[in-house]
This record gives sequence, C-alpha cells and structure tokens, in this order.
Amino acid sequence: MWSRIAEMFSWGRIAGLTLLAGLLALRVVDPIVVERLRLQAFDLYQRIAPPEDRAFPVAVLDVDDRSLAEIGQWPWPRTKIAELVDRAMQAGAVAVAFDIVFSEPDRLSPALIARDNPILPDRLRAEMLKLPSNDMILADSFARARIVTGQTSVRDATQTGVSAQQIRQVPHAIIGPDPTPFLLKFPELVQNLPELEDAAAGRGVFTVIPDPDGIYRRMPVVMMVEGALRLTLTAELLRIATGGDAFAIRSNEAGIDGVVVAGQLIRTQGDGTVWPRFSPSDPGRFVSAADLLNGRVPAGRLAGHLLLVGTSAIGLEDFRPTPLGVSMAGVEIHAQLLENILGGTLLSRDNSATGQELFWIAALSLLVISLAPMMRASWLIVSTLALVAAFATFSYALFLRNGQLIDPTYPVASMVLMVMLMSSTNYLREERRRREIRNAFGQYVSPDLVAQLADHPEALKLGGERRDLSVLFSDVRGFTTLSEGFRDDPQGLTRLMNGFLTVMSNAILEHRGTIDKFMGDAVMAFWNAPLPHPDHPRSACRAAVRMMRAVEKYNRQRRGAAKPGQQVHPIRIGIAVNTGPCFVGNMGSDTRFDYTALGDTVNLASRLEGQSKTYGVPIIVGSTTAEAVKGDFALIELDLIRVKGKTRPERIFALFGERRMAGRKRFRALSAQVASMLKAYRAGHWDTAIARLDEIERRASDLRLDLSHYAGLFRRRIRRLKADPPGPGWDGVFDALEK
Repeated sequence: MWSRIAEMFSWGRIAGLTLLAGLLALRVVDPIVVERLRLQAFDLYQRIAPPEDRAFPVAVLDVDDRSLAEIGQWPWPRTKIAELVDRAMQAGAVAVAFDIVFSEPDRLSPALIARDNPILPDRLRAEMLKLPSNDMILADSFARARIVTGQTSVRDATQTGVSAQQIRQVPHAIIGPDPTPFLLKFPELVQNLPELEDAAAGRGVFTVIPDPDGIYRRMPVVMMVEGALRLTLTAELLRIATGGDAFAIRSNEAGIDGVVVAGQLIRTQGDGTVWPRFSPSDPGRFVSAADLLNGRVPAGRLAGHLLLVGTSAIGLEDFRPTPLGVSMAGVEIHAQLLENILGGTLLSRDNSATGQELFWIAALSLLVISLAPMMRASWLIVSTLALVAAFATFSYALFLRNGQLIDPTYPVASMVLMVMLMSSTNYLREERRRREIRNAFGQYVSPDLVAQLADHPEALKLGGERRDLSVLFSDVRGFTTLSEGFRDDPQGLTRLMNGFLTVMSNAILEHRGTIDKFMGDAVMAFWNAPLPHPDHPRSACRAAVRMMRAVEKYNRQRRGAAKPGQQVHPIRIGIAVNTGPCFVGNMGSDTRFDYTALGDTVNLASRLEGQSKTYGVPIIVGSTTAEAVKGDFALIELDLIRVKGKTRPERIFALFGERRMAGRKRFRALSAQVASMLKAYRAGHWDTAIARLDEIERRASDLRLDLSHYAGLFRRRIRRLKADPPGPGWDGVFDALEK
C-alpha cells in the first residue's frame, strides 16, 4: 500500500503540482507578456478566418485625398459640409454620423471674415454681418435630417481647451445593479458647437482606446463621460436610425452584460466594450465625398444606408493599427463595428473567460501529471501533441462557430512546460523512440497515411479489409497528340500535366475522395476508405462532374494565357465510376507498400473508363452506382455490354449533370427516347431503332449535348446486324473487345 502511495506522490508529481500552482498564480496576475501572447493569438484567428463578405446598409462618406484635391484643403467651410449632408439625405440615406468634431466656429463665416478684415468697405462689412453664419447653415441642415454628431474625450481633466457647455443627456434605462463602477470613464468631453449639438438628433463618442501594444481590438459601446452615460458613435447612429428610443444597460454583479439598442442586445465585456471581428479594408464601403458633391454617385447607392462621415486622407492621419496587421482608417473601424452589430458577428469574451482558461490550465496539467509517469516517452509526446492540437482546435472552433475568444496560448504553454518537466527523466529514451518512428514513416510512399499512422502505428503491416467502394478512373483523350505539341518543350509538358493533375486532385479531395495513384495522365481514386463515407456513390459522381468543369476552366485559362498565334490543344478526359465490394488496405512488400484498392469492381471501373471514348460521352457509371444515385443525377442508359475479361454483362449509363439537369423536361424526354431506342434495338426492330436515333440527336442538340458519336455507333452496329442478323437467342448484349 505504501509503495502505491509513494508512487502516486512521487517527486515528479509533486514538482508538477508545484509548477501548476505557480502557473495558475501567474495567470491570475496576468503580466503584459502573457496578455500580449493571448492578444496575438486572437489576432491570428482573425487573419486566418476573416468573416464572410456580407452586404450591410453601411457606407463611409469619405473625405479622401481625391476629395481634398477637388474641393480644397481641410477643414472645408461648414456650408460645404451642409451641402454634403443635404445631398446624402437626397440620395436616400437613413441617418448620418460624423467621425469629426466641429468644436470651433467656422472662420469662413461672413461675420467672422468681416470682423477679421477691417479694411473692407463699411457697407460690405455691414451686409456680411447680417448674413447667417456657416455654422447656423450647417445646423439647419442637421435639423432637416437624422444626424449624429461625433464627440471625443480627453483622458486628463487638467487638459485645457475643452468646451464647458452642458452635456446633453441621452435617454436610457438600467436593467440590474448600478453599472457605473464598471464602465470606462473619461473626465472631459469635447463637443461640437452648441447650435450643432442642439440641431442634431443624437450624439455619440468615437473615442477608442488601444491595447497596451497599440492595436485597436476593443471598442466601448457605452461609457461614462463627465458623469453622463454616452453611447459610442456607431451605437448612437443605430439608435437614431431606428427611431431614437432609449437604450438600456443590462448589468449583473460581475459587470456589464450587454447594451440594448434598437431592440437588439449587444453582448459586451464587463466594462461595456466589445471585440469587433475585423475584415480586410473594403473599397466597397467607401463613397468619396467629392463624388457625392459633384453628382457622380450612382442612383440608389446610398438609399437605405447608415452613413459614417470620416477621412481616409493620408495627410489627416486618422489611421489606426488593427488585429489584421494593417492600419485602417478610423472611420472604417467604426463602420466595421456597426456591421458586426447588424450581422451579429461580434466576438465574445465575457466575464467567465478567465475562469474557463484557469480550468483548462489545471485540467490539462493534472492530466499530464497523472499519466506521464506511466507512459513511454513517445506516447507522452504524441499525446501532448494531440492535446495541444485538440485544445488549439477547440479554441479555434469556438472562434469560428460562436465568435468566442478562449486563449489557446497560456493553457498550451502550461501543458508544454508540464510535459517538459515530467518527461525529463526519460529524455534520452524518448529521443531514440522518435528516431525509430521517423524511420518507420520513411518507408511510406503515400503521404496521405502519415497522419493516420501517427495515431495508429500498429497499422505498419501488410493486410487490408473488404469494403464497398466507389472507384473512379479518368484518362486524357489523345494524350499522344497533346504531348507531340511539347516535343521541344518537355518542361512545358510537365507544367501542363502538373496543373492538370492539380485541378483533378482538388475536385476529388473536395468531395472526400482518396487519391490512389497517378498513372501518367490517368488518375485513380476511391471513396469510403480509409474513413467510412456512407454517401460515397453520390460523392464520387459529384467529383466526376466537378472534374469535367475543372478541366473546362483549365482549358480556358490556358487559352487566355497563350501568346498570340500559339496553338493550344484542349485537354479532353474520360471518366468512369463504379461501385461495389473491393479489397482495400496496405499492399506491397515488407519494405515498401501503399494504401490501395483491388478487386473486380476496380477492374470494371478501369474498363468502363475506356468505353467513354467508344460511346462518345464524358462520364460513364456502372449499374450499381447508377442505382444508388438515381434521382440526384442526370443519367441515361447507354447499353448492356460485356467488357473484356468478364462473363457477366454490365448495364452502363452516361452521366450528364446533377439534379438540375435531371429535372429538365427536355432531358427527361431525351432519356425516354434513348430507352425507346434501346428497347427497339434489343427486340430486333432495326428501322424503329434507326428512327429513334435521329430523334435522339435532335433532342440532345437542344440540350447542348453531343450524342452524334453515340448515334453513329448504333447506326453502324445496326447495319451490321441487319446484314448478318443475330440468332434467336440474342440477348442484346454487346461484347466490348477493346479495353
């Protein structure tokens, strides 16, 4: 008993528990190095998987460099801003928010010009003093529209130059405990001129604080400024655009839980901030201010849109570093926040995130502490890599599926440190074992099996299993002629075939196929091994259709890249798919073998691929495959044949497309016509069969299908049968003597 207790609490495990306590304490303290690693991991996620492109009614009215060149240097007269607002509303904009503060009077107002220029004639000065200020003209424009003025904050109450005007309140409600202790707080607010603030429908703060490394990752939705609650610019724009109802803050004892704006709950962190999921800068978000002012914006471009007015001009220096590794105009960052709110794609890192990470640190480390002394070094390394990959995948999957941010770096680093500690006593033995594994893997010629064998090294042996597979063969038609065109350019032929085989491989892999081998210009693949795939006949047929389309696209690319006068021979392929029992597994010698499939099903698939040339159709499938996929693909029975080397006949079908083609009325009529022809042919009604062939060609032409080769084949065959009629026991089976 005592020996077991001593084994359970060995010095290695005690050291591991001590290290775990230190790792947990370090995470609670969260020094800047730990935080920076965590943030960089979150940045990497966003770079790897930016959000899908979606159309949102959000646009940036951009004071860009072209606008400055056409309209003049910044700041523009407020009358020009008023014209910009009026034109935006005339173009159908719902509401407009300014990522700009108009905190000082416009020096180009007539009265100010008159005051600053006493040498002007008295009569002219008197008339100018009577004119409305540019700021009042802008205020009138604001009053006619739904405008949200932008406000900014300062972080130090001792700073001077901040307006002393009273802060206008924004209607709001509190759901839960007082949230103010948790909110970001700013001592002063830089507002717009009073007449502009009074005329605006709403007021939002566009201040964003970067993380310690200078990257702008988080943005406040709500904050405290001079003791008053304020929404961020984009949230206020959404509130005004949807009627201007009060917003609500939902809080609990841990902090802010979310903000309700326009009837939508925006989940936040405890301090009221959110993590936008950034997408690359998109020119489609921007409308140049010069284009709007000069009437160059297409009709309807801004209709129904929420507009953010800001600048991407280089000289105005409103660019901010983002998690994507590139700087972005500040106004586009606000636009992306609004798109995230509208699309529900904000990232989530709530108050429980730190607790979850501490749990995973403890769980993974305790797993290592408990199992490491009982495991060989090689298994410990493999298990560690699997756990690292699993947790990194788990963290990344949470990001992809739920937008949830769970730190992968510190738990993984903690586990790696724990493994290093626990495996120190058998380091040399583990190194020797790793070399043995690498040598074993070097015997493989199929890289597709490496990952599987890493998890199951017992698979390093000869043998296999019987399993139903769908087998595909493809071959290039006229490869000899094609290769003759590269007689003086063997490297060109190599590039051609590499490109061709790449598109073939992609089509197969996209539909979960296993590439068995390349045989010159031919490809063999199968489905339902090594991993089960119940729907393998359909996947194989989809891959065949995809391969045909990919080859057509590849031919177009080659023609487009050809030099003037250069002859481009198109690649034409034939494909066959057959389904049935096979023997699949590792085949070969003791020192070199590969994962492949054997059996009558494979042989028949190879023979059927050769028949695609005989019958003049791109894809042929066997009867078992056809029966499994009928209704989902456009199939037409071609013939009943006996291929070379087989005694049993096989009913073969041409595959012309997927469900859309199969559902067309003309295709169903063509299929019925072919069936009628085959019925007459097998009954020996030669003249009826010939008449049907003419109709088949016509109907196929209407569908842009070429069955002239097929029709010609049967005409020649019928002429021979009429000249030399078959005996009374003829079963309609054609013996295909060619492979």
